[in-house]
Amino acid sequence: MTQAYTLSVSKFNSIVRDIFNNEELLHNIKIVGEVFGVSLSKSSVYFNIKDEEASLPCVCFYGDIMKNVKEGDMVIVTGSPNFYAKSGRFNFVVNKVEPFGLGLLYQRFLELKAKLESEGLFDQSHKKTMPANIKRIGVVTSKDGAVIQDIKNVTWRRNQAIDIVLYNTKVQGNDAEKEIARGIEFFSDYDGVDVVIVARGGGSLEDLAAYNTEIVARATYACNKPIVSAVGHETDFTIIDFVSDLRAPTPSAAAELLTQDTKTSAMALKKDIARVSRALDQYVADKTMQFSNDKNLLVSLAEDFVVDKKIHLDKLASKIANKAESFASENDYALKLKLAHLNKLNPLDILSLGYAKIEQNQKSVSCKNQLDENAEFEIYFADGQVVAKGVGK
Repeated sequence: MTQAYTLSVSKFNSIVRDIFNNEELLHNIKIVGEVFGVSLSKSSVYFNIKDEEASLPCVCFYGDIMKNVKEGDMVIVTGSPNFYAKSGRFNFVVNKVEPFGLGLLYQRFLELKAKLESEGLFDQSHKKTMPANIKRIGVVTSKDGAVIQDIKNVTWRRNQAIDIVLYNTKVQGNDAEKEIARGIEFFSDYDGVDVVIVARGGGSLEDLAAYNTEIVARATYACNKPIVSAVGHETDFTIIDFVSDLRAPTPSAAAELLTQDTKTSAMALKKDIARVSRALDQYVADKTMQFSNDKNLLVSLAEDFVVDKKIHLDKLASKIANKAESFASENDYALKLKLAHLNKLNPLDILSLGYAKIEQNQKSVSCKNQLDENAEFEIYFADGQVVAKGVGK
């Protein structure tokens, strides 16, 4: 029995590296596959290409070569395999990239997008308005990822009064789409939340595949609660983004969109109070001035009214005085006429003219035949009277 030869890690890695380096058939070969998992590191671009059965890690040290390549592209890469002995890492070093058509995942994405769009799942008329006063947010994502922590941190930094309810799901892998759909369906009939966030971090088109499925799209469309999609980074678009009521570029942005900053609200409230206070002060000042003006006007009108009435009364008094004076004058004249007339009829005045009045038995005697010669009678003169008797016929 041959004893196995023991190698150190560095020796083994060096042997493997030399095999790749010395095999001429593996230099400058062309490989076709679908791009996924693109990431940048300084001037290098790391990505993978895959077919339906396997994937190949690649690195390109010339960033310009990859500037027009995106997730899901089918490409032909030209390069050579490289085994980095120190870390035991294998990469296919790419020095040329050529387009080969659409990748399978991306093609399926476009086909599903066109189908759902034709059915009206993306129509704006179906979009729900976000509630004005949100008290509780439902989140469909993994409990173990950074996403839920980011949502909590942003939400509670802005408003600590908001509750967050988590429905824990896978965000990628086998049956992830079913769990996500169940989470959406759960919150659809759960009265305890006002709005739902469906979230996960960024990733390749393959990583986001669960959110590009029909089951998730239809659950989102049928949800009774407003849904915000926050899947991937700002440049990532998934089917759920088109169906949801609102798309947020990141999970943190979703939390910010749905919460009002209490500090900002407090400042806004202070500004509103100050504005109302100023308006009230101005209103009181305006009303005070108006009251003063109205009072002065009323006093002026009252004074004018009194003056007008006094003038009217003076005229009326003068008119009455004139009428009274005229009445008195006219009546005085009439009285004087009557007195003069009476004076003419005054027996004494008549007697002063040389006439006399004769009375007998307290009766006037106007003719001789009325006089009883045998009885006394009185003769009245202007300056006195005498008694006579026995006057002959």
